[in-house]
Amino acid sequence: MRICVLGGGVVGVASAYYLAREGHSVTLLEAREGLALETSLANGAQLSYSYVAPLADPAVLPKLPGWLLNRDSPLRFVPSLDPHQWRWCLAFLRACRSDVARAVTAELLGLGYHSRALVHDLVTREKLDFDYQRNGKLVVYRDPAAFAGARRQLDYQAGLGSSQQALDGAACVALEPVLAQLGDRLAGGIHTPSEDAGDCHAFSTKLAELTGQRYGARFHCGERVTGLRREGRAVVAVRTEGGEIEADAFVIAAGMGSVPLLAQLGLRLPMYPLTGYSLTAPVVSGRHRPPGISITDLHHKVVYARLGQRLRIAGMVDLAGRHPRADRRRIALLARQARETFPDSADFDAATAWCGSRPATPDSKPLIGATPYANLWLNTGHGALGFTLACGSAALLADAIAGRPAPLDAAAFALAR
Repeated sequence: MRICVLGGGVVGVASAYYLAREGHSVTLLEAREGLALETSLANGAQLSYSYVAPLADPAVLPKLPGWLLNRDSPLRFVPSLDPHQWRWCLAFLRACRSDVARAVTAELLGLGYHSRALVHDLVTREKLDFDYQRNGKLVVYRDPAAFAGARRQLDYQAGLGSSQQALDGAACVALEPVLAQLGDRLAGGIHTPSEDAGDCHAFSTKLAELTGQRYGARFHCGERVTGLRREGRAVVAVRTEGGEIEADAFVIAAGMGSVPLLAQLGLRLPMYPLTGYSLTAPVVSGRHRPPGISITDLHHKVVYARLGQRLRIAGMVDLAGRHPRADRRRIALLARQARETFPDSADFDAATAWCGSRPATPDSKPLIGATPYANLWLNTGHGALGFTLACGSAALLADAIAGRPAPLDAAAFALAR
């Protein structure tokens, strides 16, 4: 079958890989001049299969005033007159129920574990080099009450197959000595040995190169899609600035770009961009002591991941409009928090900054699978979990297109009709 994938981020590239590996003739179109140059370019670098609990949770409700009033809040809401923003916010608030959060957590964990198995298989099978490490993850807490809440979440996830361990402050330092710099501010941590880390941009570009060479897929960058041509309840071609491209099936994996494309067909995707920031700082051997495992400082909601001779620091969530721009104050705050937490871990003066928009749904579940159009498929809306869930989502999509039974409840990620 001829399949056209729209979107060249990590989710689109993974979709192209799994479809091409099955023998389909795959063409991927990307508007930018290269692959993985937006949300996939410099994300947090953590493959956090066990940390997929939704942002929408009853615990966030008391924090809403702080998000509005504190410019330095890890999660910041900047209200606008945009009706799309308010529609998304209302749906988010409806999802802030304990029963919904627990159900979504179970569904995302299932997809996360599926993705973990596929990543491990892919790394073994294809020998990709993307600064990949199976080094585990430690989420550290400064607030005893927050740590107690994390232990309750650990107990819940244990029943769903998670293998995690709660550590006191001393045990956290024993596992990762650079945490000694936090001193008595460290209440404890949750250690998950099964988590991985890697460079998402390198993963995407090298997987695309391999997919083209080994499985015959074609990747066209600088190809901006302007619309979809339909006949009845099927799409027959995509319109680009260079002409039309026909195919037997189409996969929409274009992040926030998916929204206007599908609006042309009368389909409304419940997605809105959540802006995040990152720094990538060089590590000089003998001079710096970066963390050896991936760290998440939950107090600041900042993640740290070692990528070879670089340290990736990422964090913050800004709900600040559909066309956000880099906020220098937020970047400076991220740099200050990194220096205060791990002052000797990297050369922060030489760090490069990045800002990107994560395409998020109100309940944090991606949209994967069929649409009301017979040959039009979705794989989008992964929020901050695109890298983590890319392989699982792409394989789930390939199952759906082939009409095979899925290894998990695929209906959980279907577009509501």
